[in-house]
Amino acid sequence: MNIETYREYCISKKGVTEGFPFDDTTLVFKVMGKIFAFTGLNEEFRISLKCDPEKAILLRETYSFVIPGYHLNKTHWNSIYVEGGATDEQLKEWIDDSYDLIVKSLTNKLKEELKNL
Repeated sequence: MNIETYREYCISKKGVTEGFPFDDTTLVFKVMGKIFAFTGLNEEFRISLKCDPEKAILLRETYSFVIPGYHLNKTHWNSIYVEGGATDEQLKEWIDDSYDLIVKSLTNKLKEELKNL
C-alpha cells in the first residue's frame, strides 16, 4: 500500500475528515472528530492505528513491523511500518478495526449523526 492508497481508503469511510491538526507533516484522519489513523509525511511510511489492547499485543508479537504506538498510548495504539511486509488486505483490516473502535466509542448523538450521513 502506498500513501495515496492509504489516504483514499481512509477518506472513503463514512464521516471521515482529514487534516493537519498537529503540524504540516502529520496527516490525521478522524471520524466524527475523533482520530482513528494518522501518518507522518516526512519519514518512513508508518501508520498509527487504534487497536483493541489484546489484539495490539498479539499483532506486535506476530509481526516485526508492528510496534507499540510511536509517541502514543501503547495500550491502545499500534504503529505499522508499511513497507515491513504487511499486505494491503491486512492494512485495510487494521484500518477498519481502528475506525470501528472509534465509532463504537462515539456518543449516541454522534452515532446517529454518522448513521444519517
